[in-house]
Amino acid sequence: MKILALDFSSPQRSVAVWKDTTVASEVVDVSPGRDMKPFALIESALRQAGLSREAIECLAIGLGPGSYTGIRVAVSLAQGWQLATGIKLLGLSSVACLATQAASAGGISKFSVVVDAQRGEFYLASYEAENGNARETVPLRLASRIEVEEHERAGELLIGPEVTRWFSNGRIVFPQAATLARLARARTDFLPGEKLDPIYLRETTFVKAPPTRSLPFSL
Repeated sequence: MKILALDFSSPQRSVAVWKDTTVASEVVDVSPGRDMKPFALIESALRQAGLSREAIECLAIGLGPGSYTGIRVAVSLAQGWQLATGIKLLGLSSVACLATQAASAGGISKFSVVVDAQRGEFYLASYEAENGNARETVPLRLASRIEVEEHERAGELLIGPEVTRWFSNGRIVFPQAATLARLARARTDFLPGEKLDPIYLRETTFVKAPPTRSLPFSL
């Protein structure tokens, strides 16, 4: 299967193409988010892989958690592409992508993925590396800084896209679209575009406007 993978969930965005049995290309962008040009990244990756848009059979999207804007851009792009062509879509966790990269790199046994969740909180998931694979030991959840520090004191390496902003002993790791493509190649749980939801973990809260009222009118 020919797969186009997109991960825009971190300050380092990437696009990769899986062709036949290997990653045929990967393009990385580190420009400020407002300057992101997703279609230029896609065209560059396709050109390097020697494929046209029409040749792509599946889009694999990193659903975060991470950058609200970046993830929404990737999801919207995928939804529009499917609407126009009927292409297959896969949504994958960017945290699982990070864990896979860390485990395959070797040199660590226990680690936690840490991603900024704003509001003084972090997305946190813990893993053990086994033969180059990541085994989840504590599922993804929202955690306070104190909770993250407890994992660090327990001997876990903290990894993530911006982890050293808060934890100086952490290791910077960005989710890579190439890894996303490798994870996607064995998946068959395709989704309709409207089911492609970013991973936020927070309930959406809003105040419902009261119904309109008829006010008495007098001269």
